[in-house]
Amino acid sequence: MTATAAKPVLYIVACGGRPAGDLPDFVSGLLADGWDVCVIATPSALKFMDTAQLAELTGHVVRYDYKQPDEPDVLPPAEAIAVAPATFNTINKWAHGTSDTLALGILNEAVGLGLPIVAVPVPNVALAKHPAFQESVERLRNWGVHLIFDPQRYPLPAPNMGPPAAGLFPWGALVNQVRIIGEKVGSQPASGA
Repeated sequence: MTATAAKPVLYIVACGGRPAGDLPDFVSGLLADGWDVCVIATPSALKFMDTAQLAELTGHVVRYDYKQPDEPDVLPPAEAIAVAPATFNTINKWAHGTSDTLALGILNEAVGLGLPIVAVPVPNVALAKHPAFQESVERLRNWGVHLIFDPQRYPLPAPNMGPPAAGLFPWGALVNQVRIIGEKVGSQPASGA
């Protein structure tokens, strides 16, 4: 990304999961990489996030609900999207075109616009094996969404074995993928609104 070009805009869509609480460190790294970052949350994500801290870091309000049609949009248009974390519910709804939250509406529009998208699904072991989830992952991949998800990391659990630890969230892989997207997006003029 060049210093003279406008900063490319990355939306982070956060769903309800423990990794949403770790977004400030992720956002700080993205800002250092030259992104203009905006955070969009599902209603369930809000209980994990410090929205005031994220707004201070990014310079943008954290959006979580649709605006009224006559209200101006307070965020610049996205040039790329990262979904971190992506829940079982969001992956399945997104793969079937449901837009019942602002986050899903933005994700569905981004697919239609052909924006680069990377998502990190974080289902528990049982939900990772659910046929609807597996079909949704495949459908999103066929649409060009880059999913950082390895089903081999989700073996059938032993009795009394819980879901994978929150510390296993692949922040490093996500940062690397966003940097790859940034090389492509940053070399083009930013889309204006």
